Amino acid sequence: MASGTIWRRALVLASLSAAALVSAAFERPAQAQSTDFRTPALSVVKPDWPAAVTQLKAEIDSQPAAVDNFSFMGPRPPPRQVSAQRITAISQINTVTAPIFSGIELSPVPVLLPFDSALYLSDQRGGAVNLLIPRYQAGFSAAAMFEAGPAGYDAVFMLERGAGEDMPPRVYAQPVEVQMTASLLLYDIKDPLAGKGEPVKALAAQFPNLRRVIREGYVRYAFTRFGVPYVVSIQCLDSVARSRRLSCREASPVAERFIKALRVAGGTPREPRYNISSYDSERPIEYDSSFTYRPPGEIIANSGYRGQGGYQDFTVYSQIRFPIEKAPAFANSQSFMNWGDCNLTGRVSFAPTKGDSYRCKRNDKPLVFDESARENYSYPWQDNFCETRDFQVGQCANGMGHQGQDIRPSSCHLRNDGADRCIPDLFATVAVRDGVLVRTAKQQAAFLLVNARNEHIRFRYMHMNPARMDADGVVHGRRVTEGEKIGVVSNFQDRPGGTTSHLHFDIQVFTRDGWLWVNPYVTLISSYERLIGGRGREYIQPPPEAPAMAHAQPPAELPSDVTKEGQGH
Repeated sequence: MASGTIWRRALVLASLSAAALVSAAFERPAQAQSTDFRTPALSVVKPDWPAAVTQLKAEIDSQPAAVDNFSFMGPRPPPRQVSAQRITAISQINTVTAPIFSGIELSPVPVLLPFDSALYLSDQRGGAVNLLIPRYQAGFSAAAMFEAGPAGYDAVFMLERGAGEDMPPRVYAQPVEVQMTASLLLYDIKDPLAGKGEPVKALAAQFPNLRRVIREGYVRYAFTRFGVPYVVSIQCLDSVARSRRLSCREASPVAERFIKALRVAGGTPREPRYNISSYDSERPIEYDSSFTYRPPGEIIANSGYRGQGGYQDFTVYSQIRFPIEKAPAFANSQSFMNWGDCNLTGRVSFAPTKGDSYRCKRNDKPLVFDESARENYSYPWQDNFCETRDFQVGQCANGMGHQGQDIRPSSCHLRNDGADRCIPDLFATVAVRDGVLVRTAKQQAAFLLVNARNEHIRFRYMHMNPARMDADGVVHGRRVTEGEKIGVVSNFQDRPGGTTSHLHFDIQVFTRDGWLWVNPYVTLISSYERLIGGRGREYIQPPPEAPAMAHAQPPAELPSDVTKEGQGH
Protein backbone atom coordinates (compact mmCIF):
# COMPACT_ATOMS: atom_id res chain seq x y z
CA MET A 1 0.00 0.00 0.00
CA ALA A 2 1.29 3.40 -0.91
CA SER A 3 2.49 5.55 1.92
CA GLY A 4 0.11 8.36 0.84
CA THR A 5 -2.91 6.07 1.22
CA ILE A 6 -1.79 4.97 4.69
CA TRP A 7 -1.35 8.57 5.72
CA ARG A 8 -4.82 9.56 4.48
CA ARG A 9 -6.46 6.64 6.35
CA ALA A 10 -4.63 7.61 9.54
CA LEU A 11 -5.96 11.13 9.22
CA VAL A 12 -9.52 9.85 8.79
CA LEU A 13 -9.24 7.60 11.85
CA ALA A 14 -7.81 10.44 13.90
CA SER A 15 -10.67 12.70 12.84
CA LEU A 16 -13.26 10.09 13.78
CA SER A 17 -11.64 9.53 17.17
CA ALA A 18 -11.57 13.25 17.88
CA ALA A 19 -15.24 13.58 16.93
CA ALA A 20 -16.13 10.71 19.23
CA LEU A 21 -14.28 12.33 22.11
CA VAL A 22 -16.02 15.65 21.57
CA SER A 23 -19.42 13.93 21.41
CA ALA A 24 -18.70 11.99 24.59
CA ALA A 25 -17.64 15.16 26.35
CA PHE A 26 -20.95 16.87 25.64
CA GLU A 27 -23.28 13.91 26.22
CA ARG A 28 -21.62 12.58 29.40
CA PRO A 29 -22.90 8.98 29.56
CA ALA A 30 -23.29 7.39 32.97
CA GLN A 31 -19.91 5.74 32.95
CA ALA A 32 -18.10 8.97 32.18
CA GLN A 33 -19.83 11.39 34.56
CA SER A 34 -17.36 13.47 36.49
CA THR A 35 -18.83 12.84 39.94
CA ASP A 36 -21.52 10.45 41.11
CA PHE A 37 -24.45 11.65 43.15
CA ARG A 38 -24.01 10.67 46.80
CA THR A 39 -26.20 10.36 49.88
CA PRO A 40 -25.17 12.38 52.97
CA ALA A 41 -23.04 11.01 55.78
CA LEU A 42 -24.51 11.31 59.29
CA SER A 43 -23.08 10.94 62.77
CA VAL A 44 -25.21 9.36 65.50
CA VAL A 45 -24.87 10.58 69.09
CA LYS A 46 -25.25 8.44 72.23
CA PRO A 47 -27.52 10.00 74.86
CA ASP A 48 -26.53 9.74 78.53
CA TRP A 49 -29.89 8.78 80.00
CA PRO A 50 -28.68 8.27 83.57
CA ALA A 51 -27.51 11.91 83.56
CA ALA A 52 -30.97 12.93 82.34
CA VAL A 53 -32.57 11.00 85.22
CA THR A 54 -30.23 12.71 87.70
CA GLN A 55 -31.29 16.13 86.42
CA LEU A 56 -34.97 15.11 86.48
CA LYS A 57 -34.67 14.03 90.12
CA ALA A 58 -33.16 17.38 91.10
CA GLU A 59 -36.02 19.19 89.33
CA ILE A 60 -38.74 17.05 90.93
CA ASP A 61 -37.16 17.37 94.38
CA SER A 62 -37.74 21.15 94.19
CA GLN A 63 -41.45 20.47 94.75
CA PRO A 64 -41.91 17.96 97.62
CA ALA A 65 -45.57 17.44 96.69
CA ALA A 66 -44.50 16.00 93.33
CA VAL A 67 -41.87 13.54 94.61
CA ASP A 68 -44.31 10.69 95.30
CA ASN A 69 -45.17 10.51 91.59
CA PHE A 70 -41.72 9.16 90.73
CA SER A 71 -39.55 6.12 91.39
CA PHE A 72 -35.89 6.97 91.19
CA MET A 73 -33.27 4.25 91.20
CA GLY A 74 -30.13 4.06 93.20
CA PRO A 75 -26.63 4.23 91.69
CA ARG A 76 -26.29 4.57 87.93
CA PRO A 77 -26.32 1.33 86.00
CA PRO A 78 -23.76 0.76 83.29
CA PRO A 79 -24.85 2.39 79.98
CA ARG A 80 -25.47 -1.02 78.37
CA GLN A 81 -28.17 -1.72 80.95
CA VAL A 82 -30.05 1.48 80.32
CA SER A 83 -33.53 0.92 78.90
CA ALA A 84 -37.03 2.25 79.23
CA GLN A 85 -37.75 -0.40 81.86
CA ARG A 86 -34.66 0.37 83.92
CA ILE A 87 -35.18 4.12 83.93
CA THR A 88 -38.69 4.12 85.31
CA ALA A 89 -38.66 7.84 86.13
CA ILE A 90 -38.47 8.68 82.42
CA SER A 91 -41.61 6.70 81.61
CA GLN A 92 -43.30 8.38 84.57
CA ILE A 93 -42.48 11.88 83.34
CA ASN A 94 -43.81 10.86 79.90
CA THR A 95 -47.14 10.04 81.56
CA VAL A 96 -47.25 13.56 83.02
CA THR A 97 -46.28 15.46 79.87
CA ALA A 98 -47.83 13.35 77.06
CA PRO A 99 -51.29 14.98 77.37
CA ILE A 100 -49.62 18.34 76.72
CA PHE A 101 -46.90 17.25 74.27
CA SER A 102 -48.40 14.43 72.26
CA GLY A 103 -45.94 11.72 71.23
CA ILE A 104 -43.17 12.92 73.55
CA GLU A 105 -42.31 9.30 74.39
CA LEU A 106 -41.20 8.78 70.75
CA SER A 107 -38.09 10.92 71.16
CA PRO A 108 -34.86 8.84 71.36
CA VAL A 109 -33.11 11.75 73.11
CA PRO A 110 -33.98 13.37 76.45
CA VAL A 111 -36.59 16.05 75.78
CA LEU A 112 -35.84 19.45 77.27
CA LEU A 113 -38.75 21.90 77.24
CA PRO A 114 -39.63 25.08 79.14
CA PHE A 115 -42.18 23.12 81.17
CA ASP A 116 -42.03 22.89 84.97
CA SER A 117 -43.46 19.41 85.56
CA ALA A 118 -42.77 19.55 89.30
CA LEU A 119 -44.81 22.73 89.76
CA TYR A 120 -47.54 21.34 87.51
CA LEU A 121 -47.84 18.13 89.59
CA SER A 122 -47.68 20.09 92.83
CA ASP A 123 -50.62 22.26 91.73
CA GLN A 124 -52.55 19.17 90.64
CA ARG A 125 -52.10 17.50 94.01
CA GLY A 126 -53.06 20.72 95.71
CA GLY A 127 -56.45 20.64 93.96
CA ALA A 128 -55.80 23.51 91.55
CA VAL A 129 -58.18 23.84 88.62
CA ASN A 130 -57.72 25.62 85.29
CA LEU A 131 -54.02 24.81 85.09
CA LEU A 132 -52.98 27.50 82.60
CA ILE A 133 -50.02 26.32 80.55
CA PRO A 134 -48.13 29.68 80.47
CA ARG A 135 -47.78 29.50 84.27
CA TYR A 136 -45.62 26.37 83.86
CA GLN A 137 -43.78 27.59 80.74
CA ALA A 138 -42.23 30.82 81.99
CA GLY A 139 -44.93 32.82 80.24
CA PHE A 140 -44.64 31.04 76.89
CA SER A 141 -47.95 30.00 75.37
CA ALA A 142 -48.88 26.38 74.65
CA ALA A 143 -46.58 24.84 72.04
CA ALA A 144 -47.57 25.87 68.53
CA MET A 145 -45.92 22.69 67.30
CA PHE A 146 -44.32 19.68 68.94
CA GLU A 147 -43.03 16.77 66.89
CA ALA A 148 -41.05 13.80 68.23
CA GLY A 149 -39.84 10.88 66.18
CA PRO A 150 -36.98 8.42 65.57
CA ALA A 151 -34.40 11.20 65.01
CA GLY A 152 -35.23 13.51 67.94
CA TYR A 153 -37.76 16.26 68.46
CA ASP A 154 -38.71 19.76 67.28
CA ALA A 155 -40.85 22.35 69.03
CA VAL A 156 -42.16 25.86 68.45
CA PHE A 157 -43.27 28.21 71.23
CA MET A 158 -44.54 31.80 71.27
CA LEU A 159 -43.98 34.63 73.71
CA GLU A 160 -46.60 37.34 73.45
CA ARG A 161 -45.62 40.96 73.73
CA GLY A 162 -45.78 41.90 77.39
CA ALA A 163 -45.78 38.27 78.59
CA GLY A 164 -43.19 37.00 81.00
CA GLU A 165 -41.96 38.66 84.16
CA ASP A 166 -39.03 41.07 84.12
CA MET A 167 -38.74 41.07 80.33
CA PRO A 168 -37.31 44.23 78.76
CA PRO A 169 -39.81 46.24 76.69
CA ARG A 170 -39.56 45.67 72.94
CA VAL A 171 -40.52 47.53 69.79
CA TYR A 172 -41.50 44.43 67.82
CA ALA A 173 -45.28 44.13 68.05
CA GLN A 174 -45.90 40.49 67.14
CA PRO A 175 -45.37 37.36 69.30
CA VAL A 176 -41.80 36.07 69.17
CA GLU A 177 -41.49 32.55 67.75
CA VAL A 178 -38.90 30.30 69.42
CA GLN A 179 -37.81 27.08 67.74
CA MET A 180 -35.99 24.24 69.45
CA THR A 181 -34.49 21.04 68.07
CA ALA A 182 -32.54 18.16 69.55
CA SER A 183 -31.36 15.34 67.34
CA LEU A 184 -29.82 11.91 67.47
CA LEU A 185 -28.56 12.55 63.92
CA LEU A 186 -26.01 15.13 62.79
CA TYR A 187 -25.29 15.80 59.12
CA ASP A 188 -21.60 15.81 58.25
CA ILE A 189 -21.29 18.86 55.99
CA LYS A 190 -18.46 21.25 55.21
CA ASP A 191 -19.23 24.19 57.45
CA PRO A 192 -16.51 26.85 57.72
CA LEU A 193 -18.31 28.49 60.65
CA ALA A 194 -18.88 25.33 62.69
CA GLY A 195 -18.45 25.74 66.41
CA LYS A 196 -18.23 29.52 66.31
CA GLY A 197 -20.07 31.75 68.74
CA GLU A 198 -19.74 33.53 72.04
CA PRO A 199 -20.48 32.35 75.60
CA VAL A 200 -23.45 33.79 77.45
CA LYS A 201 -22.47 34.85 80.98
CA ALA A 202 -26.03 34.81 82.29
CA LEU A 203 -26.38 31.13 81.34
CA ALA A 204 -22.81 29.89 81.89
CA ALA A 205 -23.54 28.23 85.22
CA GLN A 206 -26.54 26.29 83.89
CA PHE A 207 -25.09 25.57 80.43
CA PRO A 208 -21.28 25.88 80.54
CA ASN A 209 -20.77 24.91 76.86
CA LEU A 210 -23.52 27.13 75.43
CA ARG A 211 -22.66 29.26 72.38
CA ARG A 212 -24.58 32.22 70.97
CA VAL A 213 -24.20 33.00 67.28
CA ILE A 214 -26.12 35.03 64.70
CA ARG A 215 -26.05 33.26 61.34
CA GLU A 216 -28.29 32.59 58.37
CA GLY A 217 -30.94 35.01 59.65
CA TYR A 218 -31.30 33.48 63.13
CA VAL A 219 -29.90 34.10 66.57
CA ARG A 220 -28.94 30.64 67.81
CA TYR A 221 -28.06 29.20 71.18
CA ALA A 222 -26.33 25.84 70.81
CA PHE A 223 -25.32 23.55 73.67
CA THR A 224 -24.71 19.90 74.47
CA ARG A 225 -26.47 18.20 77.38
CA PHE A 226 -26.54 14.45 78.09
CA GLY A 227 -24.28 13.98 75.04
CA VAL A 228 -27.01 15.41 72.77
CA PRO A 229 -26.87 18.64 70.73
CA TYR A 230 -29.71 21.10 71.41
CA VAL A 231 -30.29 24.35 69.53
CA VAL A 232 -32.71 27.14 70.39
CA SER A 233 -33.20 29.68 67.60
CA ILE A 234 -35.24 32.75 66.70
CA GLN A 235 -35.46 34.26 63.23
CA CYS A 236 -34.37 37.88 63.36
CA LEU A 237 -32.46 40.70 61.68
CA ASP A 238 -29.15 41.89 63.00
CA SER A 239 -30.37 45.50 62.81
CA VAL A 240 -32.26 48.19 64.71
CA ALA A 241 -35.52 47.27 66.39
CA ARG A 242 -38.71 47.84 64.37
CA SER A 243 -42.36 47.13 65.03
CA ARG A 244 -42.68 44.78 62.02
CA ARG A 245 -39.16 43.27 61.91
CA LEU A 246 -37.73 41.49 64.93
CA SER A 247 -34.17 42.51 65.69
CA CYS A 248 -31.72 39.98 67.10
CA ARG A 249 -31.09 42.38 70.01
CA GLU A 250 -34.75 42.05 71.04
CA ALA A 251 -34.84 38.32 70.25
CA SER A 252 -31.91 37.39 72.50
CA PRO A 253 -33.60 38.06 75.89
CA VAL A 254 -36.55 35.91 74.75
CA ALA A 255 -34.26 33.02 73.82
CA GLU A 256 -32.37 33.29 77.10
CA ARG A 257 -35.59 33.27 79.11
CA PHE A 258 -36.63 30.15 77.20
CA ILE A 259 -33.34 28.37 77.91
CA LYS A 260 -33.39 29.22 81.63
CA ALA A 261 -36.78 27.53 81.88
CA LEU A 262 -35.73 24.21 80.25
CA ARG A 263 -36.55 21.06 82.20
CA VAL A 264 -36.44 17.31 81.46
CA ALA A 265 -39.86 16.51 80.00
CA GLY A 266 -39.61 12.98 78.58
CA GLY A 267 -38.30 10.71 75.85
CA THR A 268 -37.48 7.00 75.72
CA PRO A 269 -34.05 5.32 75.65
CA ARG A 270 -33.31 3.26 72.57
CA GLU A 271 -30.71 0.74 71.54
CA PRO A 272 -27.39 2.30 70.52
CA ARG A 273 -27.01 3.08 66.84
CA TYR A 274 -24.08 3.52 64.47
CA ASN A 275 -22.99 6.30 62.13
CA ILE A 276 -24.53 6.34 58.64
CA SER A 277 -22.07 6.27 55.74
CA SER A 278 -22.44 8.00 52.40
CA TYR A 279 -23.02 5.87 49.30
CA ASP A 280 -23.88 6.26 45.61
CA SER A 281 -27.42 7.47 45.13
CA GLU A 282 -29.67 5.41 42.85
CA ARG A 283 -30.56 6.93 39.48
CA PRO A 284 -32.50 5.70 36.45
CA ILE A 285 -30.44 3.67 33.99
CA GLU A 286 -32.20 4.82 30.85
CA TYR A 287 -31.70 8.42 29.75
CA ASP A 288 -34.54 10.84 29.17
CA SER A 289 -34.52 12.17 25.63
CA SER A 290 -34.79 15.85 26.58
CA PHE A 291 -33.80 16.55 30.20
CA THR A 292 -30.41 18.25 30.53
CA TYR A 293 -28.82 20.16 33.39
CA ARG A 294 -25.74 22.27 33.89
CA PRO A 295 -23.23 20.98 36.45
CA PRO A 296 -23.81 21.68 40.16
CA GLY A 297 -22.24 24.96 41.24
CA GLU A 298 -22.32 26.45 37.72
CA ILE A 299 -24.39 29.58 38.28
CA ILE A 300 -24.89 32.32 35.68
CA ALA A 301 -21.58 34.11 35.11
CA ASN A 302 -20.97 36.94 37.60
CA SER A 303 -24.33 36.44 39.30
CA GLY A 304 -22.76 35.41 42.60
CA TYR A 305 -22.38 37.62 45.65
CA ARG A 306 -19.41 39.95 45.05
CA GLY A 307 -18.44 37.92 42.01
CA GLN A 308 -18.27 34.58 43.81
CA GLY A 309 -19.08 31.33 42.05
CA GLY A 310 -21.62 28.72 43.07
CA TYR A 311 -21.18 25.88 45.54
CA GLN A 312 -20.51 22.52 43.91
CA ASP A 313 -22.33 19.83 45.88
CA PHE A 314 -23.18 16.37 44.50
CA THR A 315 -25.17 15.29 47.57
CA VAL A 316 -28.70 13.93 47.31
CA TYR A 317 -29.80 14.93 50.79
CA SER A 318 -33.07 13.00 50.66
CA GLN A 319 -34.99 10.76 48.27
CA ILE A 320 -37.84 13.20 47.77
CA ARG A 321 -40.80 13.57 45.49
CA PHE A 322 -40.33 16.55 43.14
CA PRO A 323 -42.06 19.60 44.75
CA ILE A 324 -44.10 20.65 41.68
CA GLU A 325 -46.90 18.26 40.82
CA LYS A 326 -46.26 17.74 37.11
CA ALA A 327 -43.39 17.83 34.64
CA PRO A 328 -41.91 19.53 32.81
CA ALA A 329 -40.43 22.06 35.21
CA PHE A 330 -37.40 24.28 34.83
CA ALA A 331 -34.82 25.08 37.49
CA ASN A 332 -33.05 28.34 36.74
CA SER A 333 -32.59 31.87 38.02
CA GLN A 334 -35.62 34.12 38.40
CA SER A 335 -33.50 37.25 39.08
CA PHE A 336 -30.87 36.99 36.32
CA MET A 337 -33.04 35.51 33.56
CA ASN A 338 -35.62 37.22 31.34
CA TRP A 339 -37.84 39.80 33.10
CA GLY A 340 -35.68 39.42 36.19
CA ASP A 341 -34.58 42.47 38.19
CA CYS A 342 -30.91 41.38 38.44
CA ASN A 343 -31.55 41.30 42.19
CA LEU A 344 -31.50 45.12 42.16
CA THR A 345 -27.82 45.19 41.13
CA GLY A 346 -28.57 47.35 38.09
CA ARG A 347 -29.82 46.88 34.51
CA VAL A 348 -28.44 48.27 31.24
CA SER A 349 -30.63 49.57 28.38
CA PHE A 350 -33.71 48.65 30.33
CA ALA A 351 -37.19 49.71 29.26
CA PRO A 352 -40.27 48.09 30.83
CA THR A 353 -41.86 47.20 27.52
CA LYS A 354 -42.55 43.61 26.52
CA GLY A 355 -39.83 42.20 24.29
CA ASP A 356 -37.32 45.01 24.86
CA SER A 357 -33.70 43.88 25.21
CA TYR A 358 -31.55 44.59 28.27
CA ARG A 359 -28.87 43.01 30.42
CA CYS A 360 -27.68 43.01 33.99
CA LYS A 361 -24.74 45.25 34.84
CA ARG A 362 -23.00 42.21 36.27
CA ASN A 363 -22.64 40.32 32.99
CA ASP A 364 -23.23 40.35 29.25
CA LYS A 365 -26.05 37.81 29.14
CA PRO A 366 -28.71 39.15 26.71
CA LEU A 367 -32.19 39.35 28.27
CA VAL A 368 -35.65 40.44 27.20
CA PHE A 369 -38.42 42.03 29.23
CA ASP A 370 -40.80 39.10 28.98
CA GLU A 371 -41.42 36.58 31.75
CA SER A 372 -42.76 34.13 29.15
CA ALA A 373 -39.49 34.13 27.15
CA ARG A 374 -38.73 30.67 25.81
CA GLU A 375 -35.36 30.49 27.59
CA ASN A 376 -37.14 30.72 30.98
CA TYR A 377 -39.11 27.58 30.13
CA SER A 378 -36.54 25.32 28.55
CA TYR A 379 -33.65 23.01 29.42
CA PRO A 380 -30.93 22.90 30.54
CA TRP A 381 -31.49 23.45 34.24
CA GLN A 382 -29.10 25.74 36.05
CA ASP A 383 -28.04 25.91 39.70
CA ASN A 384 -28.67 29.26 41.45
CA PHE A 385 -27.71 28.40 45.04
CA CYS A 386 -25.26 31.13 46.19
CA GLU A 387 -26.52 33.57 43.55
CA THR A 388 -26.26 37.12 44.84
CA ARG A 389 -28.63 37.83 47.75
CA ASP A 390 -28.33 39.64 51.06
CA PHE A 391 -28.89 36.38 52.93
CA GLN A 392 -26.38 34.55 55.07
CA VAL A 393 -25.44 31.09 53.80
CA GLY A 394 -22.52 29.41 55.51
CA GLN A 395 -21.62 27.20 52.54
CA CYS A 396 -21.38 30.11 50.07
CA ALA A 397 -18.15 32.03 49.55
CA ASN A 398 -18.16 35.21 51.65
CA GLY A 399 -21.00 33.64 53.66
CA MET A 400 -23.74 35.33 51.60
CA GLY A 401 -26.01 34.27 48.75
CA HIS A 402 -29.23 32.65 47.59
CA GLN A 403 -30.36 29.98 50.07
CA GLY A 404 -32.06 27.61 47.63
CA GLN A 405 -33.16 26.88 44.08
CA ASP A 406 -35.73 28.68 41.93
CA ILE A 407 -38.05 26.44 39.86
CA ARG A 408 -40.53 27.49 37.16
CA PRO A 409 -43.54 25.33 36.27
CA SER A 410 -44.17 23.82 32.85
CA SER A 411 -45.31 26.97 31.06
CA CYS A 412 -46.28 30.62 31.30
CA HIS A 413 -49.87 31.62 30.60
CA LEU A 414 -50.43 35.27 29.65
CA ARG A 415 -53.65 37.22 30.07
CA ASN A 416 -53.26 38.64 26.55
CA ASP A 417 -50.67 39.04 23.78
CA GLY A 418 -49.34 42.28 25.23
CA ALA A 419 -48.82 40.94 28.77
CA ASP A 420 -45.29 40.41 30.08
CA ARG A 421 -46.27 38.59 33.32
CA CYS A 422 -47.30 34.97 33.86
CA ILE A 423 -50.66 34.28 35.47
CA PRO A 424 -49.88 32.86 38.95
CA ASP A 425 -51.60 30.13 40.97
CA LEU A 426 -52.07 27.64 38.12
CA PHE A 427 -49.64 24.86 39.02
CA ALA A 428 -49.80 22.74 42.18
CA THR A 429 -46.98 22.24 44.66
CA VAL A 430 -46.87 19.00 46.64
CA ALA A 431 -45.29 17.56 49.76
CA VAL A 432 -41.91 16.05 48.93
CA ARG A 433 -42.10 13.58 51.84
CA ASP A 434 -44.39 12.42 54.60
CA GLY A 435 -43.94 14.96 57.35
CA VAL A 436 -45.34 17.81 59.41
CA LEU A 437 -45.69 21.46 58.39
CA VAL A 438 -43.98 24.25 60.30
CA ARG A 439 -45.50 27.66 59.58
CA THR A 440 -47.10 30.47 61.53
CA ALA A 441 -50.14 32.06 59.88
CA LYS A 442 -49.41 35.03 57.56
CA GLN A 443 -45.80 33.92 56.94
CA GLN A 444 -44.45 33.75 53.37
CA ALA A 445 -42.55 30.52 53.93
CA ALA A 446 -43.68 27.03 54.84
CA PHE A 447 -41.36 24.30 56.11
CA LEU A 448 -41.94 20.58 55.75
CA LEU A 449 -40.21 18.72 58.59
CA VAL A 450 -39.14 15.09 58.21
CA ASN A 451 -38.19 13.18 61.35
CA ALA A 452 -37.31 9.61 60.38
CA ARG A 453 -34.93 6.90 61.50
CA ASN A 454 -32.15 7.90 59.10
CA GLU A 455 -32.84 11.57 58.49
CA HIS A 456 -33.76 14.80 60.24
CA ILE A 457 -34.31 17.39 57.55
CA ARG A 458 -36.48 20.39 56.59
CA PHE A 459 -37.70 21.60 53.19
CA ARG A 460 -38.88 25.18 52.62
CA TYR A 461 -41.42 26.41 50.05
CA MET A 462 -41.57 30.12 49.26
CA HIS A 463 -43.54 32.65 47.17
CA MET A 464 -46.90 30.95 47.64
CA ASN A 465 -49.62 33.44 48.68
CA PRO A 466 -49.84 33.59 52.53
CA ALA A 467 -53.60 34.23 52.55
CA ARG A 468 -54.19 31.18 50.43
CA MET A 469 -51.87 29.05 52.59
CA ASP A 470 -53.79 30.18 55.69
CA ALA A 471 -57.09 29.23 54.05
CA ASP A 472 -55.68 25.84 53.00
CA GLY A 473 -54.45 25.00 56.52
CA VAL A 474 -50.74 25.18 55.74
CA VAL A 475 -49.86 25.90 59.38
CA HIS A 476 -48.00 24.44 62.36
CA GLY A 477 -48.60 20.77 63.04
CA ARG A 478 -50.51 19.73 59.95
CA ARG A 479 -49.42 16.29 58.82
CA VAL A 480 -49.06 15.66 55.10
CA THR A 481 -48.24 12.66 52.95
CA GLU A 482 -45.80 12.56 50.06
CA GLY A 483 -47.42 13.94 46.91
CA GLU A 484 -50.24 15.69 48.76
CA LYS A 485 -51.07 19.13 47.36
CA ILE A 486 -50.02 21.91 49.75
CA GLY A 487 -50.19 25.00 47.54
CA VAL A 488 -49.69 26.53 44.10
CA VAL A 489 -46.77 28.20 42.35
CA SER A 490 -47.23 31.94 42.77
CA ASN A 491 -45.37 35.27 42.65
CA PHE A 492 -45.72 36.57 46.23
CA GLN A 493 -42.75 38.49 47.64
CA ASP A 494 -44.00 40.77 50.43
CA ARG A 495 -46.98 41.41 48.09
CA PRO A 496 -48.74 39.68 45.16
CA GLY A 497 -46.68 40.13 41.99
CA GLY A 498 -43.54 41.00 43.94
CA THR A 499 -41.48 38.42 42.04
CA THR A 500 -41.75 36.16 39.00
CA SER A 501 -44.05 33.16 39.04
CA HIS A 502 -41.86 30.44 40.50
CA LEU A 503 -41.27 28.22 43.50
CA HIS A 504 -38.26 28.83 45.72
CA PHE A 505 -37.28 25.49 47.25
CA ASP A 506 -34.52 24.90 49.76
CA ILE A 507 -33.19 22.33 52.22
CA GLN A 508 -31.94 22.59 55.81
CA VAL A 509 -30.13 19.80 57.64
CA PHE A 510 -29.45 19.62 61.37
CA THR A 511 -25.95 20.19 62.75
CA ARG A 512 -24.48 21.18 66.12
CA ASP A 513 -25.04 24.77 64.99
CA GLY A 514 -28.72 24.14 64.23
CA TRP A 515 -30.54 24.00 60.92
CA LEU A 516 -28.20 25.01 58.07
CA TRP A 517 -28.94 25.57 54.40
CA VAL A 518 -27.36 23.21 51.88
CA ASN A 519 -27.45 23.18 48.08
CA PRO A 520 -30.70 21.47 46.97
CA TYR A 521 -29.81 21.33 43.25
CA VAL A 522 -28.68 17.70 42.97
CA THR A 523 -31.47 16.54 45.28
CA LEU A 524 -33.93 18.19 42.88
CA ILE A 525 -32.24 16.65 39.82
CA SER A 526 -32.54 13.23 41.42
CA SER A 527 -36.22 13.73 42.30
CA TYR A 528 -37.00 15.05 38.82
CA GLU A 529 -35.38 12.01 37.20
CA ARG A 530 -37.72 9.78 39.22
CA LEU A 531 -40.71 11.94 38.26
CA ILE A 532 -40.03 11.69 34.51
CA GLY A 533 -38.69 8.14 34.68
CA GLY A 534 -35.37 8.87 32.99
CA ARG A 535 -31.87 10.08 33.67
CA GLY A 536 -30.75 13.56 32.76
CA ARG A 537 -27.61 14.46 30.84
CA GLU A 538 -25.09 16.93 32.16
CA TYR A 539 -24.93 19.84 29.77
CA ILE A 540 -21.56 21.34 29.00
CA GLN A 541 -21.49 24.77 27.43
CA PRO A 542 -19.82 24.39 24.05
CA PRO A 543 -16.77 26.59 23.51
CA PRO A 544 -17.30 29.66 21.34
CA GLU A 545 -16.61 29.03 17.69
CA ALA A 546 -13.41 30.51 16.36
CA PRO A 547 -14.05 33.22 13.77
CA ALA A 548 -13.56 32.12 10.21
CA MET A 549 -10.28 33.06 8.54
CA ALA A 550 -10.69 36.37 6.72
CA HIS A 551 -9.63 36.39 3.06
CA ALA A 552 -9.46 39.45 0.85
CA GLN A 553 -11.83 39.08 -2.07
CA PRO A 554 -10.70 40.30 -5.52
CA PRO A 555 -12.83 42.97 -7.13
CA ALA A 556 -15.36 41.77 -9.69
CA GLU A 557 -13.48 43.56 -12.50
CA LEU A 558 -9.93 44.75 -12.39
CA PRO A 559 -9.14 48.17 -13.76
CA SER A 560 -7.63 48.08 -17.22
CA ASP A 561 -4.35 49.50 -15.98
CA VAL A 562 -3.82 46.60 -13.54
CA THR A 563 -1.88 43.61 -14.85
CA LYS A 564 -3.32 40.19 -13.93
CA GLU A 565 -1.08 37.50 -12.49
CA GLY A 566 0.79 35.66 -15.23
CA GLN A 567 0.45 38.44 -17.67
CA GLY A 568 2.77 41.20 -18.48
CA HIS A 569 6.19 41.41 -19.64
